[in-house]
This record gives sequence, structure tokens and C-alpha cells, in this order.
Amino acid sequence: MKGPESAGSRTLTGPQLFLLGGSFLITLGSFAVLPYMSVLLHDRFGLGLGVVGVVLAVASLVQFSGGVVGAALAARIGLRATMLVALAVRTAGFAAFVPGLTRPVVAVAALFLVSCGAALYLPANKAYLVAGCGHERRPGLLATSGSAFNAGIALGPPAAAPFVLTSPAGLFTGVAVLFALVGAGHVLLPSVADTGGGVEDTAVEGKAVEDRAAEADGVAAGAVAGSRLPPFAFTVLAVYVFMFFQHYLALYAVPRTSTAFYGAVLMGYAILLVVAQPLLARRLAALPYATALRLGFGSMAAGTAVLALGGRAGIAVGAVLLCLGEIVLFLKNDLEALARSAAPSATVFGRQRLAAGLGAFAAAAVGGQLYGVAERAAAVPVFWLVVSAQAVVLPALLVVWVGGSARRRAGDGPVAAHRPR
Repeated sequence: MKGPESAGSRTLTGPQLFLLGGSFLITLGSFAVLPYMSVLLHDRFGLGLGVVGVVLAVASLVQFSGGVVGAALAARIGLRATMLVALAVRTAGFAAFVPGLTRPVVAVAALFLVSCGAALYLPANKAYLVAGCGHERRPGLLATSGSAFNAGIALGPPAAAPFVLTSPAGLFTGVAVLFALVGAGHVLLPSVADTGGGVEDTAVEGKAVEDRAAEADGVAAGAVAGSRLPPFAFTVLAVYVFMFFQHYLALYAVPRTSTAFYGAVLMGYAILLVVAQPLLARRLAALPYATALRLGFGSMAAGTAVLALGGRAGIAVGAVLLCLGEIVLFLKNDLEALARSAAPSATVFGRQRLAAGLGAFAAAAVGGQLYGVAERAAAVPVFWLVVSAQAVVLPALLVVWVGGSARRRAGDGPVAAHRPR
């Protein structure tokens, strides 16, 4: 395969094309199985819903937060080697589901193996994809990678639906073989160095990062710099708000519309995400960070508020607005974190995965309680209004807290020492 592209190249290299295709196949295989785990654990193995919930929550936390471990491994053994280890672990996990069909403990262990493999793979995958690329190429590459992942997410569940309950052993075997083949393809990838975050780029790019960061707060020089708005924290909040939609839309939408309509909404959401994200990538990259935050969280706030209206129109429009919020926030936070850090790219992406895991875990812990209260009060639409309010209030509180912290640090600096007593 052709090696990494030069910073100015506009074409995809062979390794990049392979990784994008592999991203689609990996998520296609994963989401042929993972969305049905609650059904298998509960209906086939007889585990209580409480136990199933705990297993899935912990597995999700491992899959997200384990990205920091994947980043550390990439720093030690390299990007390609880390991806190979990760795919070997995931292949073993899916293969272990076959004996796990008669042994619940083995099935749970297989699920954790799959989650560990995902945690190891994604930071190295993203870092390899953008290795050797300048700022102008990263938005398009990361957006296209996201589209490949989301296409697999959209197609995996319907592709596996006819087999998951009737012939699960064949399904698990097929997915394990798919992962083994994708892993074999990774052996042919050339080794590349993790070129690190944006502050190690050229002086021109570094100046652009500083200018963009200064604009992000919309304040004059000497006030709180935009670079103080932390992408890690805003990723936690973005995923936290989004996961309410992810977890509870089905409970809300199906009784008010139909299963077919809910499926159509999910399919439309996935198609919009796959198509729009690459098209908007360069414009999003050019947006000041604070503007992107306002647009993204504003879209999520509006979307969840519209969901409270119920009905087909409210649910469809709310989903479109939430899709826009996801496109803006998820991509912009990754780009901003990458541009501001001198750490290896895999380390940056690992931290971002940890942030996503914290947000998802918090949403799971809070969302069930909130939805239960709203349901018992026969006021489920109020649940979405509460989520909408959080999408406005929490980011604003974080901005205020960051600004206050910056002013306190400035007050304790060298200038403060010379103020008249």
C-alpha cells in the first residue's frame, strides 16, 4: 500500500481508503451483534433486567474510557501494532460468543473482550488516518471516518435481524471471520509515526490555532482566551445530552407513533449523518470554537424541546436538529482537542473517548431516574424539556466557571504582586 500522504495532498491514499472501508466493516459487524445483547442476555440466558443493565453499562464504560489505555499502548508499540492487537481481541471476543450461547459467564466475558478491543482500536485508527496531514485535511478525513462508522451502525442491525435469534452461532462465527479478515488486511498497512497534535505543526498553522482560540470566547485580548474553553469537558456535556436521545427515544416514540416510523426515523438520521458530516466538515473547521458550541448545543436544546411536542412531525424534526448538533459538536470537539495539544494524536483521541464515556455513563445514571419520574407523573414530554434546559444551562455554567477560574489565576499572577496595597 502507498504510504502516508503529504500534508498538502487532497487525495486519499491506499491506507486511508482501506481504513475507511475497514471502519465500515468493523461497525457493520459489531452492530450486527451488540444492539441485540440485551435480548440475548435477558431472553436466552434469563438474566434479570437489572443485571443486564449493569453489564451493558459497565461494558459501555470500558469501551469508551478504555481509549486512554489504547492511546498508551499506541505510544509504546505503534499505531499499526495497536490496531492489530485490538482486532485480535475483538475477533476472539466474537468467536467466544459461540460457546457463550450455552454459558452465560462466557457470553459476558466475550462482551467485555469486544468492548476492550474497541477501546484499543479507535484512538490508533483515528491517529493513523490523520498521520502526516495538516489542519486543512483533518476535518474531511475525520468526518468521512465518522460517516463510515455511522453507515455500518445503520446497516448492521437490519442485516443481522433475520439471524440473531434463529441462528446466532452462525452470526457470531461470521462476524468473527469478518474481523479476522479485516485484521489480516491491517498487516499490510505501512508503519507510520503518530505526528502529534496541532501545536507541533508549522508556525503558520500554530498562529491559526491561536487566532481561532482567541475568537472562541468572543472577547478582546487580555480577557479569557478561547483556548481556555476545554474540549474534553464540552465533549462530556455533548455526549451526556445526546445519550438521552439515544437511550430514550424508542420508549417515547414507539407508543406515540409506530415501530415502523421509529425505524424510519433512525434510518433517516443515519443517512443524514453519513451524507452531511463530510459536506460540512470544512465549514465546521473554520467556525470559531465558541460559535460551534453555541450552534451545537443550541441545536440539541431545540431538538429535545421539539421532541416534547410528540407526534410524527415533532419527533422527525427533533431528530434532524439533534443530528445537526451531533455533527457540529462531535467533530468540532475532536478537531479542537487535536489542534490544541502537543501530545500524540492517539493520546488526544483516547482522552476524547474517555470524555465520551463519562458523558454516556452520566446520562445512563441520570436518565433512567428522570424518565421514570416523568412516566409516573404521566408527563413524559416534560422529560425532554428538562433535557433541553440542561443543553442550555450546563454549557453556560461551564463557560462561566472557566472564565472565573481564568480571572482568579490572572489575579494571582505577576501583575497582582505589584498592585498597590
